[in-house]
Amino acid sequence: MSADIDITAMTPIYPGSVNAAGQQATLGVLGGGQLGRMFVHAAQRLGYFTAVLEPDAQSPAGLVSHHHIQTGYDDPAGLAQLAQLCQAITTEFENVPAQALQTLAQTRPVAPGGAVVGIAQNRIEEKAHFAACADVSGVTCAPYAVLETPAQVRAVQDERAELLPGILKTARLGYDGKGQVRVRTAADLAAAWAELGGVACVLEKMLPLTAECSVLVARGWDGQVVSFAPQRNVHVNGILAVTHAYEGNMPPALATRAREAAVAIAQHLGYVGVLCVEFFVVDDGTEHGGLVVNEMAPRPHNSGHYTIDACDASQFDLQVHAMAGLPLPQPRQHSAAIMLNLLGDVWFDASGQLREPDWHSVLSLPGTHLHLYGKVQARAGRKMGHLTITGPDVVRVKAVAHRAADLLGLPGLDAI
Repeated sequence: MSADIDITAMTPIYPGSVNAAGQQATLGVLGGGQLGRMFVHAAQRLGYFTAVLEPDAQSPAGLVSHHHIQTGYDDPAGLAQLAQLCQAITTEFENVPAQALQTLAQTRPVAPGGAVVGIAQNRIEEKAHFAACADVSGVTCAPYAVLETPAQVRAVQDERAELLPGILKTARLGYDGKGQVRVRTAADLAAAWAELGGVACVLEKMLPLTAECSVLVARGWDGQVVSFAPQRNVHVNGILAVTHAYEGNMPPALATRAREAAVAIAQHLGYVGVLCVEFFVVDDGTEHGGLVVNEMAPRPHNSGHYTIDACDASQFDLQVHAMAGLPLPQPRQHSAAIMLNLLGDVWFDASGQLREPDWHSVLSLPGTHLHLYGKVQARAGRKMGHLTITGPDVVRVKAVAHRAADLLGLPGLDAI
């Protein structure tokens, strides 16, 4: 499912190697955002050349890559140029056209493949996959209904009233809280569906959540799988604000279940690359709560950015290893970590005036690692960077994180 070429004949693409035509080993990525930028940094650090296909001339990844093909993701000439330059190709976001990946996969290893990305692009297909592998993963998603017609919307009141109150989500193009509306009644549902344009949606039953977590898995062409320990996440207004990554961030039994479920989901897909699986922890009356799978991202993930500073191999290192056919080392976390997301709001004072954040004070704090994404214009809600705090123990990391959050006016750190 991950490529159209014969991946059984895939041989590793070693960094620094040169082919018979004198071409340096080059890895490509569709998308020029911050995830592409961090992938490019990881690939270049190993010794690969890189190529980015992205229409934005000022994209974070395009600005730091050896090659920037400035064109649309579905441009045949651009895709052909990317395939000519690169020995393997990946994507940095799930909304790249799946057909573009399938076109590239006719001549180059593409990880993840278009079929898998297509599943992640559509919540209806994604939930069907979660249901199909529930027996092996041990988890399922929240109760839901597919809503594609007015009749299906009306039927909820009569046939699926137990789904209310719920959350109505567009089947496609929803992220960071976009394309989602909370509904309490059938009338709310009808109004919300109309507000979203009457497009295909899923209605999910609202569950008593106690926490959110995610697990990062890397799987190679040969089926080898490694993973990171689950990280506990806090969202504010639908956007990730804080990631807690340290021993004890979750009950051990629950963490083990989440990790095993994420690996099973990746295996069931025949996935190649880095996959993030997000889970809800729900109050089901048991000691530690139940686990419900929410969604998956066929790429590295915001909640895994701490791995750059707190682990001996980051999620982007594993992305490079997986797509290039290199061995996948089991990553080891050497430091407790808390990651704080930096949105464009940080660049504005209380009166809405643009100003420079107090980086001097923040960077004076021990164990702080600032990552800005090279985006020129700050605006509210835009992901501009992240700050990871690491240290030898959780107590000290939390103390520094609270001080940094106070200096920058960041929300979410005190949330349970």
